[in-house]
Amino acid sequence: MPNIASAKKKVRQARTRTLRNNLVKSQMRFSIKKFAEALKSADSESIKTSLVNAIKAIDKAASKGVIHKNAAARKKSSLYKRMSQSNIAVS
Repeated sequence: MPNIASAKKKVRQARTRTLRNNLVKSQMRFSIKKFAEALKSADSESIKTSLVNAIKAIDKAASKGVIHKNAAARKKSSLYKRMSQSNIAVS
């Protein structure tokens, strides 16, 4: 346990940032799962909305520095690939 005030502050900041990062990651994973469920339902409207929400969550996580921008690009690419493999036309 730190004794110096600045070290105590760093511990508090790290705890706050960890909680915030976990929340953003959780929201991102949840939106990706919703997209996977929409693909199984084969409803083009729900696929479109869930894809938009998933992309938004991934971009938000990357902009906040929770995930790397290349990891975000990789995740988005895999979502688009899964959508194209499902043979459902969403434009």
